[in-house]
Amino acid sequence: MTDAPASFPAPAPLDVPPFPLHVVRTLRGAGHEAFLVGGCVRDLLLGREPKDWDVVTSARPDAIEALFPRSLPIGKAFGIITVVPDPDAFPGADPVETATYRAESTYADGRHPDPGTLRFTDAREDALRRDFTVNAFLLDPLPAGGAPPRVCDFAGGRADLAARTIRAIGDPARRFAEDRLRMLRAVRFAATLGFAIEPATFAAIRALAPGIRDISAERVRDELLRILTESADAGAALDLLDASGLLRVVLPEIDAMHGVEQPPEFHPEGDVYVHTRLMLAGLPPHPSPRLALAVLLHDVGKPPTARLATLPDGTLRWRFESHAAVGAVMARGILARLRCPNALADDVAAMVGNHMRIAEAPKMRPAKLRRLLGAPTIDDELVLHRLDCESSHNSTDILDFLVAARARFAAEPVLPPPLVMGRDLIAAGLAPGPAFKPILQALYDLQLEGETDKAALLARIPGLARGPQEKGNA
Repeated sequence: MTDAPASFPAPAPLDVPPFPLHVVRTLRGAGHEAFLVGGCVRDLLLGREPKDWDVVTSARPDAIEALFPRSLPIGKAFGIITVVPDPDAFPGADPVETATYRAESTYADGRHPDPGTLRFTDAREDALRRDFTVNAFLLDPLPAGGAPPRVCDFAGGRADLAARTIRAIGDPARRFAEDRLRMLRAVRFAATLGFAIEPATFAAIRALAPGIRDISAERVRDELLRILTESADAGAALDLLDASGLLRVVLPEIDAMHGVEQPPEFHPEGDVYVHTRLMLAGLPPHPSPRLALAVLLHDVGKPPTARLATLPDGTLRWRFESHAAVGAVMARGILARLRCPNALADDVAAMVGNHMRIAEAPKMRPAKLRRLLGAPTIDDELVLHRLDCESSHNSTDILDFLVAARARFAAEPVLPPPLVMGRDLIAAGLAPGPAFKPILQALYDLQLEGETDKAALLARIPGLARGPQEKGNA
């Protein structure tokens, strides 16, 4: 790290969208310093497309608001104003977070700087209070006199970028004490960029990992989802979480998979943790959160259900009875703890609970098979099943069967609208009540199994109506 910044040319061509440039130009026109800063500059230097654009400036928050009437003062207490684009002038543009240069301050809660200790400063001090060296670049996209854009590096990030290293600025323990979420962010940056974490930075994470409990569940959830869905190798990312000590704090149920043996004839790859990390490594690029979480949690029920069973020939084998059902309950609890949306938790729990049922597909009656293939999660469930097979016994027989079955159903809806409805039962003389549901279910199953004549289905109503009554009188 140096007192004076190293300045070097920005990559050409410099692909910065119009709205961030407009924010910088407007601030400069009013006599303020303004630069693009942080991850967007890092990504430009790496040839990646930035997800967000941030600006840092000498302008105070009130001055920023005065220049941009559409701004939002959500983070004003911390010196941050969100500048919102005019949709007519900048269609499709995203807001730009614009922050005043600020210095070190105290972080009593380990999450946010204390507003009462906030001190505005200059560009150098602002850069040196950031998290990692590769996130502290300042880019001047509009230099005076037509000079080419240049990058300012106060923290020595250029060397770390070249070495593909994540390094905390200054004392790592101090950086993580300021905001403990930075420990998870270090893992995310390393996993998504394909970088290594510098040894002293990693040692600080290992020492301070229990402190991640002080971070809100929502912030932890968002980092975990980005790790799982943005990493080139989510299996390696899981290993990094494990080695850092964060896994056992954030996801103890996954840490519990270590050493849980499996029958070698079905799982020659090793224990439940090894199996899960292999599946994560096989995820397609940018998987949905639903798929990534289902892969992570699909065998979470194995550790609590593991037991040695004696086979008829006297040999012992590990069994995991009802692990899918137990895992579904556990998955729902984990996702509730992480404050995941209910719809996402419902889908993931359903996939975890059903992942063993797919193995029964070749033996299913047509109606049951249609219901399986008509589930809203079926596309992700098939990927889950493929990864499960490829990361264990490597047999794809069931997957091949399901793909062929889907092809057979392709000419018609997998789950067509029911031919017989409640109004048809009423027309047949039945009084509405609890008996309607099983009757309609039975008629729909017959339809799914090939009976498409509505008159024939209606003829079945009297027999089905008598069935429950006779069973109740027995």
